[in-house]
Parts: sequence; structure tokens; C-alpha cells
Amino acid sequence: MSTLTADAAPRTGAPTPRNRGRSRGPRRPLWATILLTAGVLGTIALFLVPLYWLFSSSLKPHQDIYSWPLHWIPGSLTFDNFTEAWSSAPFDRFFLNSIVTTGAGTFLEISLAILCAYAFVFVDFRYKKIAFGLIIASMMLPGHVTLIVNYITVANLGWLNSYAGLVLPGVASAFAMFLLYQFMRTIDRDILQAAEIDGAGHLRRMLTIVVPLTSPMILTATLIVMVGKWNEYVWPLIVTSTASMRTLPVGQLFLRSQEGYSNWGVIMAGAVFVSLPMLILFFLAQKRIIGGLTAGALK
Repeated sequence: MSTLTADAAPRTGAPTPRNRGRSRGPRRPLWATILLTAGVLGTIALFLVPLYWLFSSSLKPHQDIYSWPLHWIPGSLTFDNFTEAWSSAPFDRFFLNSIVTTGAGTFLEISLAILCAYAFVFVDFRYKKIAFGLIIASMMLPGHVTLIVNYITVANLGWLNSYAGLVLPGVASAFAMFLLYQFMRTIDRDILQAAEIDGAGHLRRMLTIVVPLTSPMILTATLIVMVGKWNEYVWPLIVTSTASMRTLPVGQLFLRSQEGYSNWGVIMAGAVFVSLPMLILFFLAQKRIIGGLTAGALK
């Protein structure tokens, strides 16, 4: 039979052995591939080498840290640095303060960001564009600009060396609000209009519709804010003057003063105490962080 049947005819757009390799576009030149690979490996080394040196130094004996040439691989592992660091400073209290301030600060900051983002997207009120512009403009200012004003306010309220002074001045975040605002704009308003017809108010619509749909971005913003709260150094250093209210980053400075800037193995062990919780959190939630940041990029 000289003619092809309809079932035997090749599908339009289906790759054939002749054009299967052409659909991927032009191949990258070899020199470009080598350059790209070298750039990626260099970037990885730039981030991982200091991290490796931190953990390896915390496990080295004192004499191996100062040896020359450098010992990249510890000859013998010791955990004495961690024991001495934990006993040289009240790290149990530092951990408790960091957990309380990070947890409470993150909860309040994300809650306020959800309320603000919902209001700017789904609620019509006067001067909304002006208010939104002012909030976004505050992101252009460095955080140290408000340090003196916040300190005077906290001191006048009697909140020095207290959890209220550590947490409340930093609960307003234009960054978290903007992330949630951008995601909420992708939500179909017809869903909320149907709920409004059924008698749902703003609070019910936000809690039962908007928040569940925005949960990927809420989780991403929560993790980003949590890391920032955990690593915050300047503000806890200013508003606390007693060891019982210091957080982990400030406690690391206390450990350095105790060790006289000489026993770097103990100081590195203290730095591991500070950085390890956030590293574990990142590796457990990295897919959700990336997924939340890319969510809404494509419709």
C-alpha cells in the first residue's frame, strides 16, 4: 500500500531520529562548559572552605590549630573543645534566650506580615498606595538607622534586659510582608468573592482561604525570618547587659573575652553551637525554601 494510514502517520511535533537531537537548541561550546564548571566549583569552595575549617578546627587539639603547614585533616579528633566551651560560658541560658526570642519574634513578625499583605491585596482603603510605598521605601534604609530611636524607646519603657525589649522592636518586617504580598496577588479573587457571598468576613476568608493557599510562601518567609532572628547580633548586644539575657551570637563574644582570643579551638566550638541549629534547619527545609521562592513565578 503506497499511502500511510491515519494511525501510521507520524505525529506532528514528535521527535524523529533525524531531528531528535536538534530540539534541544545549540550546544554550549566546550570552553564555555569548562568555564561554567570552574565558576560553580570556585563558588562552592568559597562557601564550603570556611565552613569546613570551622568544624575541623573545633575538633582539633590546640597544637594542631597553630601548626605550619596547615593540617586540613585533623590528625586526631577531640571533643574537649566543646566541653570547655560549654563550661566556660552559660550556653544553656544562651540557647534558651535564642529559642525564646527567635520563636516569639518570628511568630509575631509573620503574623503581622500576613495581616498587612492581606490588607494591601484584598482590602480597599484610602491612601493604600501611599502606605504601601512608604513600607516598601523603609526597605531601602539600613537597620542601624533606627537603633538609637528604638533604644531610647525601650529604655523609657523599662524593657532593657527583657524579652520584650529583645523581641518587640523587630516584629515589623517589610521584607516578609512584600514576599507574601507578591504571592497573594496570584490568588483568584473569584474564590474570595464566592466566600463573601456565603457570608464569610475578612478574618474567615484570610484564615480559611488565603493562608492555606499562601502556605508555601509563608513557610519560606518564616524560615528566612527565623534565620535572621537567630543570627541577630547588634540589637541584643545593645539592649542586654547581663549574661542571663544574652543570646548565642552575643554569648560567642563573651566566650572570646573569656578565652582571651587565644584558644581558638574552644572559640570555634562555640561558633559551632551558634551555627549548627540553622544549618540543620536549612538542610531539612531547603526544598521548601526554594519551592516557596519560585512559587508564583510561573502561571
